[in-house]
Amino acid sequence: MNALLRSADVFLGPRARTGWAHLVFGGAMLMPYYLASSVLVGPLLGEDEPFGSLATVLTTFAVALPIVAMSALLPLSRPLSLGLLHALHGIPATELASGPARSTGARLRTVAWCTLHFGVGGVISGMSLAVPPFAFALTLLPFSERLRHHDLVRFAAFDGPAQWVLSPLSGVAMLIALAGVAVSTAELLGRAARVLLGPTPSDRLAAAEQRATVLAQRNRVARELHDSVGHALSAVSLQASAARRVLDADPAFARQALAAIEETARRTVGELDAVLGLLRQDDDGDRAAALPLGPTLAELDELLLRTRAAGVTIAPSVSGELGALPDTVSREAYRIVQEGLSNALRHAGQVPVRLRIAVEKEELEITMENPVPARDRVPDEGGGRGLRGIAERATLLHGSARAGEDDGVWRLAVRLPTGGAR
Repeated sequence: MNALLRSADVFLGPRARTGWAHLVFGGAMLMPYYLASSVLVGPLLGEDEPFGSLATVLTTFAVALPIVAMSALLPLSRPLSLGLLHALHGIPATELASGPARSTGARLRTVAWCTLHFGVGGVISGMSLAVPPFAFALTLLPFSERLRHHDLVRFAAFDGPAQWVLSPLSGVAMLIALAGVAVSTAELLGRAARVLLGPTPSDRLAAAEQRATVLAQRNRVARELHDSVGHALSAVSLQASAARRVLDADPAFARQALAAIEETARRTVGELDAVLGLLRQDDDGDRAAALPLGPTLAELDELLLRTRAAGVTIAPSVSGELGALPDTVSREAYRIVQEGLSNALRHAGQVPVRLRIAVEKEELEITMENPVPARDRVPDEGGGRGLRGIAERATLLHGSARAGEDDGVWRLAVRLPTGGAR
């Protein structure tokens, strides 16, 4: 019983039905080409009907296939074929290429696939239309006098009582044979699809480039979140601590710290909302284009003011014109300074920080130094996410970043090329 159920599933299960439907769809797609070819073939053979003699049908079929091959060169041919294979044949998208053919070899394989699919689909569709009515007629042959005298039945040599008794079995056998041919053909066609429409080297390269782009975009979003939110939390924590300590002794400073907390929270919530909105988007290309540009070194004074509200003494030294920097360099430099200050707040607390920014003709140099308390001297401190983010930002701009402790002083040194900014 189980073997019978498994056999029925092979011939009538969902996979068999969708594979058969895929073949019939190929035959349906062939019909416009067949009818167009019949306009040429019919007059040459003296036939007015597109489905006249067997010779006319076969000749028209043979003429239609080259036209199918030429139309398969259109860019949409491969995406449509891939969609049908995935939807009806159940082939995973990972085993197939994606998008239009990008190389001559891929186009030729698409031509081969469309010709094979339409041709084989046309044959199976013709069989699916012709065999079931004939098989049904054979099953009714013992019970119908009119069917016994039909020309088609006589042609099939069912013209005696013995043949009439066996005709129902013949009809059932024909239906089973049709199902077996269709299922086997669909399986073979699925294997051919993996060969003809599988990813080519150029497809794999394009997919790798797309994955690299997506990963780069995700890393950029992660850096923005880390730098913005991490700095804000460190600053707000120290600002609140400073305000609590001097609330009674220095109300003016406490008010200044609370105002800085309010401004930091407001700005950070806005940046966080913008970035999280991008993470909800499905289109990675739009995500890259819409990613917030972020602040530049033109807002350096506001950053230093908010950091000083946490009780940190900052001694800045700026040489050169910050406004002459390219926007990309200025934005990345702002985030680098922000992360450097965040590191000082998290790891050193309320310590004096020396910040030097020098804009030269071909290079921007950022140097930040602060003393490291003995309890916080960790040899592997350079392995944090923030410092890795600084290194990534510098590398993306073809610059360099070094960070480390030297004789109780933590030093961050970054060099970014400016492209000849003046």
